[in-house]
Amino acid sequence: MRPDEIPIVILCGGLGTRLREATESLPKPMVDIGGRPILWHIMKAYSEHGFRRFVLPLGYKGWDIKEYFLRYRENLADFTVRLGDGIPVEFHNRQGCDDWEVTCVETGLLTGTGARIARVAEHLDTEVFGVTYGDGIGDVDLGRELDFHQSHDAVGTVVGVQPTSRYGEMSVSDDRVLGFNEKPDTTEGFVSGGFFFFRHRFLDYLPTDDPELLLEREPLSKLASDGELRVFPHRGFWMGMDTYREYTALNSMWEMGEAPWKTWSDA
Repeated sequence: MRPDEIPIVILCGGLGTRLREATESLPKPMVDIGGRPILWHIMKAYSEHGFRRFVLPLGYKGWDIKEYFLRYRENLADFTVRLGDGIPVEFHNRQGCDDWEVTCVETGLLTGTGARIARVAEHLDTEVFGVTYGDGIGDVDLGRELDFHQSHDAVGTVVGVQPTSRYGEMSVSDDRVLGFNEKPDTTEGFVSGGFFFFRHRFLDYLPTDDPELLLEREPLSKLASDGELRVFPHRGFWMGMDTYREYTALNSMWEMGEAPWKTWSDA
């Protein structure tokens, strides 16, 4: 399958309680890096590799995300509006003309990450679909990851990164995920960096009757124990915007022109 055919689920519904300084008034994916939501940065990273279909499961302050895309070009472009004469807005540049298909789906305020994916299943209309979180960014070669995923028969592929030990660690042999350890004291192997690709049958691992189902627990653990999850190692840049310290670090990188995840052109 080509990247432009594949829907990418970006999980956008969480409360973002550990970044409360920034999420009191905004959903976490709308917290900005350099004046643009981290969600926009994630979508630009996918778009650079040819992906254009995005499915956004919404929850906390979901209207802010809906409104952003309903007024997307107005948010980004220069324009002139002549009030009172009925003439449409005149745009002065091509900012905000990204060739994206964005589907916003209300999935509940306190719904678990796994249940959110299950609730957007009707929009996952291809044999392969992607999933990532709305608060993690990196310079992952997503095109190569897709090629890797389509080269093996396992149900899932996850990007493996090696940040600090406060993230849950994966046990890996060769390129096969054997299990998950929740937040070990030390990190010697890979941890999940998000950026998943799944075959459509992964939806069978997501019971639709459990609104608290977390992707990171039963579904991925069962997938790993079944030998159906492979890891795509990434040794470049990756950071989750989980705390205020990480928020300021990402903004500092952007302002200094040293953002490793910015692989796209501004043209």
